[in-house]
Amino acid sequence: MANIVIKATLSEIDQMKEYYGPYIKDTVPPGSVFSARKGGCTITAYRSGKVMFQGAGNEEEANKWGSLDHKPAAPKLVKASGTPLPENISMMSAIGSDEVGKGDYFGPLTVVAAYVKKEHIPLLQELGVRDSKHLSDRQIASIAKDLLALIPYSSLKLSNKKYNEVQSSGMTQGKMTAILHNRALLYLSKKIAPEKPEAILVDQFAEARMYFRHLKGQKTIVKENVYFSTKAESIHLAVAAASILARYSFLQAMEQLSKKAGFALPKGAGSKVDAAAARLIKDKGLSALPEFAKIHFANTGKAKKIAGIS
Repeated sequence: MANIVIKATLSEIDQMKEYYGPYIKDTVPPGSVFSARKGGCTITAYRSGKVMFQGAGNEEEANKWGSLDHKPAAPKLVKASGTPLPENISMMSAIGSDEVGKGDYFGPLTVVAAYVKKEHIPLLQELGVRDSKHLSDRQIASIAKDLLALIPYSSLKLSNKKYNEVQSSGMTQGKMTAILHNRALLYLSKKIAPEKPEAILVDQFAEARMYFRHLKGQKTIVKENVYFSTKAESIHLAVAAASILARYSFLQAMEQLSKKAGFALPKGAGSKVDAAAARLIKDKGLSALPEFAKIHFANTGKAKKIAGIS
């Protein structure tokens, strides 16, 4: 199986590092920013801007970020029934959903679904709505406050304590995320009823088939006109709005957790997070950690070592 190498900007590599936070390895090759192993695929990002994908599933992982010549990969467009995404979906009245916090050690897993009518699209463009990854925390707060008063939405947060409970029972992060997306879509659909969106676009974190497999056993599953795409924020502003509201909710939760901790908790899953977790352990004891963090991340082991706990 051939290795796949793509070119990425430093900003994109930072996004990758956040995304692969739960899978980052303790040791990294010389000249690299991070190395992670997700399933059978090893992802290594270098300071030169090259990112290498090795092993099983490397093509699927690489396609999430771009192609060899750094032209963005065509979004994977899949409907529940397998039919193609409508060409004019970007101008439809649509619900978009996105999640935040999957790669963050501290803070809740947060999902938001947002409904944007086609007549509101120009206004959202004027407000500066775009992918939250390209906005500062201050910009997110400013835009989010406008969105909260303008569009219908549903916001769900899985607290760290509950996250750790369900994760320890055997539920994967992917299944948690799918359930939250489905519930957010369900709640929002009821909120705007009897009006129905022309489309529902989910920022793709799993293949459509796997998404619906995760939802087996749920009492109600939203399926009608549901589409999935990578980089969905660039396809419809409803997803971009959802990403902003999700990030805003996550930042508010982080602020509250920081107050409880007694110091500012960093985002992501890097070395600063390890040091902060070690400080929490020393200040409040190891038993307090599940209230603040996703304890199955590798950061827990690193923090325990820093704190002198074997």
